[in-house]
Amino acid sequence: MALDTFEQPIYAQRKYFVQEITGLDDVFDFLDEWPQEKRDVTYEVMLDACRKAANRQLPASVVAANFSRFLKKHGKLAEIEDVPLHLRRGSDRNVSGI
Repeated sequence: MALDTFEQPIYAQRKYFVQEITGLDDVFDFLDEWPQEKRDVTYEVMLDACRKAANRQLPASVVAANFSRFLKKHGKLAEIEDVPLHLRRGSDRNVSGI
């Protein structure tokens, strides 16, 4: 079942890559992989918010905002430029402006 998607993706820093979080499905997967020893009150609140959003008791936009804060609190929020890297590479080839 595909759950609501966010207006803007959220980027989570993983050990070796940056993960794009686009909706509730991705947040559930991310939280499912969260280490047991790090599951604190903020984790439980985040999980509860996701469940409420999945049951249409809370807007997905609220979950997106809270998930960004959750990632930032845990040092996992990746700062990504507005323009995706694959689009910026094309403009890098033409450094002289020609």
